[in-house]
Amino acid sequence: MGFNPVQKLNITRTLSTGAQITLGTLAQNRQGVFFQYDAGYIKKYGNASPFQLDATLELQLGPKNPHGGLHGVFADSLPDGWGLLLQDRVFRQQGILPSQLTLMDRLAFVGHSALGALSFDPVYPIPIVHEEVDLATLGLQAQALFDGQTDQVLTALVTAGSSGGARPKAQIYFSPNHPEHCRTIAQANDDAWLIKFTSAHLPLGHEEGLCEAAYLTLAAKAQLQPVEWQLLDAPSQSGVRRWLAVKRFDWVNLASRIKHNAHIHYHAGRYHVLSACGLLDADFRSPSLDYAELIKASRMLCQSPSVGQLQFRRAMFNLFACNQDDHSKNWAFLQDDKGAWQPTPCYDVTFSLHPFGEHATAFAGFGKQPSLKAVQQLANHAGFKNWQQAQQVIKDVVEAIASFKDVAKSLEISRQTTQLIGKQLDVVWQQNKQLIV
Repeated sequence: MGFNPVQKLNITRTLSTGAQITLGTLAQNRQGVFFQYDAGYIKKYGNASPFQLDATLELQLGPKNPHGGLHGVFADSLPDGWGLLLQDRVFRQQGILPSQLTLMDRLAFVGHSALGALSFDPVYPIPIVHEEVDLATLGLQAQALFDGQTDQVLTALVTAGSSGGARPKAQIYFSPNHPEHCRTIAQANDDAWLIKFTSAHLPLGHEEGLCEAAYLTLAAKAQLQPVEWQLLDAPSQSGVRRWLAVKRFDWVNLASRIKHNAHIHYHAGRYHVLSACGLLDADFRSPSLDYAELIKASRMLCQSPSVGQLQFRRAMFNLFACNQDDHSKNWAFLQDDKGAWQPTPCYDVTFSLHPFGEHATAFAGFGKQPSLKAVQQLANHAGFKNWQQAQQVIKDVVEAIASFKDVAKSLEISRQTTQLIGKQLDVVWQQNKQLIV
């Protein structure tokens, strides 16, 4: 049986109330991928991508770059890293080579499982697991697959597969009172979480999750408004004591339920999520974004000076905390049902070194060690009344980061890893202390 590429996809948006409305249609031919809004959508719910999509009913051709001809807002739903690995394994099992696939085919595979409020129909048919899943089994299988120790893909892992990021992870649902009973399909009053598994092949090995938990703790101290998180017990054979779980900020816990295909599904509300990558059509795989651009775009999109100051605070945290993996997919915004925007909680903040110490997002042209003038320029874009006000923000951020060793100790991070990170934090402090002294 031959493989027939998807030619047309209907796009649905789930509102925070759980109601589902048609956003528009994607269609492709030899010229490329075209999008058209559904009549009446924009007037009622606002533009889903204000900087790149026109608020009209005209056909809109996707740009050739950087998303392979797809519009950035929809490319946000595509897999990368871990999610791409899962997709390719499943397609190969079906006798389909990844080289045969278009991006529309991959969106059809994502179907209704993307983070955010968008879903795509028709959905590529894969078996769906409805029963509860043992978290230990799921994590161990994800780890084995990531490490190349198995070619088999559990159906449950595919169902729970996440579309974003390189690390092995899964989208999981469980009751706030019983995290040990997890599911790949939501039930009434479930919260939605992303579980980040570990591997000895990650830069920080099996302590990757603990270190991210430490950084999320520091981010809260620095008033960055980080994502909610918790640590879940992991089986001893995983090589780690606990896995990091972060709560999905696009998910609205509702008690209503609907019937579908003879199965009972519990319907949740959603917020539309748009990354800076999708908003600005930036290439997250290469340094293509500057904090000056990000701060100005954030203020314009959210129509709030305080948002610019929050993004400045987050930028300074990334600088002094040595989070150099600060690419455009690690910045995002939420849109409510009336079309208003706000920044998401900060996420994927952790110790991360890039080659030559260069950040993925530049500081007014500087990949590292920004000049005083450059940071003052960022502060001006952020809307601070004066440099002293911005400088106090930097001091508060540095003070929060200074507690890293105490936080690491409380999370039982090894002395070796704590010293490794602490040494690099000292280096970064020496390189950038002119900003506050």
